[in-house]
Amino acid sequence: MNLIDNPEQAKRLARAIISDVAIYNKEKVESGIKNDDIFETLQEQLEEGRQHFFSRVSSDLKPEQIFDLAVVDVLIKRAGKIESSIW
Repeated sequence: MNLIDNPEQAKRLARAIISDVAIYNKEKVESGIKNDDIFETLQEQLEEGRQHFFSRVSSDLKPEQIFDLAVVDVLIKRAGKIESSIW
């Protein structure tokens, strides 16, 4: 399988992976936001998603930055409606 070397395609993949994490772990997302431990709560799922993303994207694109930005844009911003002391 060829690695993704187009930044926009890499961003779409990262966002899709994080969307899946959020969709399949709604209760964990809500709990993690409420308790301000979202990264600890979803550590296993985020790491699995990260590894999958890195296996598909060229390292020339700085995949760490793309993936981390997707976590903030998709997971954290969408959870802004959940009551929490972190807001």
